[in-house]
Amino acid sequence: MVMVLMVHSSQLNKMITIGIIFVCTPTGKTYRFRISNVGLQNSLNFRIQGHKMKLVEVEGTHTVQTMYESLDVHVGQSYSVLVTMDQSAQDFYIVASTRFTDKILTTTATLHYSNSNKAVSGPIPGGPTDQINWSLNQARSIRTNLTASGPRPNPQGSYHYGLINITRTIKLVSSADQVKGKQRYAVNSVSFIPADTPLKLADYFKIGGVFRVGSISDKPTGQNMYLDTSVMGADFRAFVEIVFENHESIVQSWHIDGYAFWVVGMDGGLWTPDSRKEYNLRDAVSRSTTQVYPRSWTAIYMALDNVGMWNVRTEFWARQYLGQQFYLRVYSPVNSPRDEY
Repeated sequence: MVMVLMVHSSQLNKMITIGIIFVCTPTGKTYRFRISNVGLQNSLNFRIQGHKMKLVEVEGTHTVQTMYESLDVHVGQSYSVLVTMDQSAQDFYIVASTRFTDKILTTTATLHYSNSNKAVSGPIPGGPTDQINWSLNQARSIRTNLTASGPRPNPQGSYHYGLINITRTIKLVSSADQVKGKQRYAVNSVSFIPADTPLKLADYFKIGGVFRVGSISDKPTGQNMYLDTSVMGADFRAFVEIVFENHESIVQSWHIDGYAFWVVGMDGGLWTPDSRKEYNLRDAVSRSTTQVYPRSWTAIYMALDNVGMWNVRTEFWARQYLGQQFYLRVYSPVNSPRDEY
């Protein structure tokens, strides 16, 4: 049985919500919970009173099966955990609370044993609040299970991402500022504005004047923020390193459409080429959304095996709407539908 918890968090309406009650059969049965943070802005910590969670999957990747008492789930991320019903016959709190916020918002649901003779009671189990190192160390502990399932087909081979030569390094720095008196957000100084024609159609039908490849640099330029329909060009079957660098005091969350990528490293401070010495080049987890901690960096490896026009964006909806996104145009002159998933 799979229980899906869609956890919603919003700084806009000051609330978070999850389901109300989950009925489970006791006597040692194990249930799979799939937890997704579908919120607008806040990272969440998820926990179940009196129960440990065995992590088994992250966004399609089988993970090393590690036990956790609570899990940080950042905006746009999903986890699957196994929970064994091995406690006394009573009800237990299921808790989600915000992370890294001045005011901690908390909500609960109930895990109800079918033969329960005691309702939930006592204080709600507490979780971490603003401890960044705690969350960073947990994120580093999540690794791919190399003995589970079959190898993922890709042009470079299976699970050998650490042995592939990097063909390009892209460094993305987010920023907040005002343009013409209005609040905007940007990547590498460019705040995205949508075109009247969808970029995928403009690219496919070769409609001129809609966008310009190269309208965003693959390194921060230090320019003042400006508006543009930002598109970065990339070659089909390149193998790239992307570094997200966060100079702000908030946790950020980044998603890339059309791809999964290996999260090879993250740490505080500024990224330098020496940071590669810290990379996990053996069993880093493959996922589609990654967090970047305050005044920190996160590095990913990605095989550009999917031709097309793909959105790279913050998962914070207000920032995304106000420009913190761009498009990655992965190009092949062959123009075959076999190259695009």
